[in-house]
Parts: sequence; structure tokens; C-alpha cells
Amino acid sequence: MSAILNEPFVDAHQHFWNLDLHPYPWLQGETVPNFRYGDYSALRRNYLPGDYARDTARCPPAMTVHIEAEWAREDPVAETRWLMEVAEAHGRPTVVVGHAQLDRENVAEVLAGHAASPRMRGIRNKPATVARREDARRGARGSMDDAQWRRGYALLERHGMSFDLQAPWWHLDQAADLARDFPRTQLILNHTGLPADRSEAGLQAWRDAMSRLAREPNVAVKISGLGQPGRAWTQEDNVPVIRDAIDIFGPERCMFASNYPVDSLVASYDTILAGFLAAIDRYGPSQRRGLLHDNAVRIYRMA
Repeated sequence: MSAILNEPFVDAHQHFWNLDLHPYPWLQGETVPNFRYGDYSALRRNYLPGDYARDTARCPPAMTVHIEAEWAREDPVAETRWLMEVAEAHGRPTVVVGHAQLDRENVAEVLAGHAASPRMRGIRNKPATVARREDARRGARGSMDDAQWRRGYALLERHGMSFDLQAPWWHLDQAADLARDFPRTQLILNHTGLPADRSEAGLQAWRDAMSRLAREPNVAVKISGLGQPGRAWTQEDNVPVIRDAIDIFGPERCMFASNYPVDSLVASYDTILAGFLAAIDRYGPSQRRGLLHDNAVRIYRMA
């Protein structure tokens, strides 16, 4: 079986979990409300380096970024310690983004615990958001506007940590203000800003929100999470969205990311990577290399 890509690339967003040994409430009894792909029961199984190797057999990445997988919040540093063991044994992940609840009193202690791990690069904390655009309000407790949450965010710079943001596009005005107010902290938008509404009006509103965020130079975006519930992942649906995101942020600030195994609910790894390759076929070798490899290496400090 031939490879679908014969040049090195980085997967900037992947997950491992071992449900036999470790606590992941969302996979072990709890249910995520409004999960964007609907039924996710197929994820309630172990997903470890061997599983990832199987899924990427035709397209193994050179390096990967492990994003926190919602380990039980009582001890998020334990997830990072476990991932250090996994990396030593299997060579993956290359670097890690951990979790810290930025508005908790112990956030400084948690960040220091993460920082003790040499592969640690940043934090993901999902701020308070709403599921519908019409319900979006500024200033909510636990949101990117919250003063206490921002005090925790300010501590990232002390450790040289980046911030991975997962939020619907109707909250990106908050993200733009956050990036502007903390210009020395790299902010990395997850899952292409979640353009779930594919109507023309919905996509235009997403593009407008992304354009506002892109004005802040310390923001990058990961191209991932583009599946739609109950619908096959197709290039017809997703290549235009990928190209819009790259046009808005520029090819120097975008990265390929699989979101595996979560996006296995909507597509094979090969399908997602092939769609990204189709979207970037109009770029020259240098920009293509950046989109596939060099941007992630730079932004996540992997060299």
C-alpha cells in the first residue's frame, strides 16, 4: 500500500487515553451536552500509540502535539506525567498541551506542575461559551472576559506557555481582545473556529469573526474539526472552508491537525489529510512545507 504523502508533516492535534487505568469522565459515564458530532459512544475505548499507528499507517506524521483529553479535573498534571511515560516508551507524542482551570485558586500550582515536564508547551482550558450565536453575551463568569480567568491566563507567560483555545466563532471577539491584551502569549485557535453553520450567511459570519481575530499577530489556527454530524466528510464541503481559513490567517499561521481519534467519528485519517492536501495544492513548496510541518514546529517549539 503506497503512502499518500511523501514529505514530513506534523499532526498538531491528537489525543491518547487509557480508560482501564485513568479517569476521563466524559468517556466513562458522563455525557457531553451538544457534542458537535452527536453520538460519540464509539470513542469509549482505549486509544493508545498502537491505535494511532494503525490509523496513520499510510500517512505517519513525523511529530505530534498531544492536546489534553479531559482527564478528570482534580489532577490535570497527572495526565501530563502519564504522557511523558507514553512518549518515552513509544516516541509519541512529541510535545504536550495540558489542562489548567485558569479561574481556580490553585492555577499557579497546576501550571508549575505542568512546567516540570520537558515536553510541555502550553495549556488548553475551554472558557465558558454558549451553544447558540444568539445567546452570546460578553462578560460571563468563566469566559475570556472574566477578570479571574484572565489572571490565570496572565500566568502562562511566566512559563513560556502558549494557549490552545476551543470556542465557537461567535466568541472570537473575546479571543481577539484577549490576544491583544496579552501580546506575548501565543494563542492557537482549535478546530478552524468551529464553522458548524454551513449556510452562506453562517459562513460569512464565521469569516468575519475569523478576520477580526486574525488581525492579532500572536494568533494561529489549526485546521481540524470540520466534520458535520450525519454527513460524510467530503472535499466538496471542506476544501473551501480550509482555503478560507488559510486566506484569512495567511499560510504562515495555519497548521494541519487531525483531532484523532475524535474525528474518526466522521472520517478516516487518510480522508482528512487528503482533503488538507487538496486545499493547499495552490501553494508553492515553501508555503506548503510551512502548512504541513514548519509552522507547527515553530509555534509549538518542537525543534
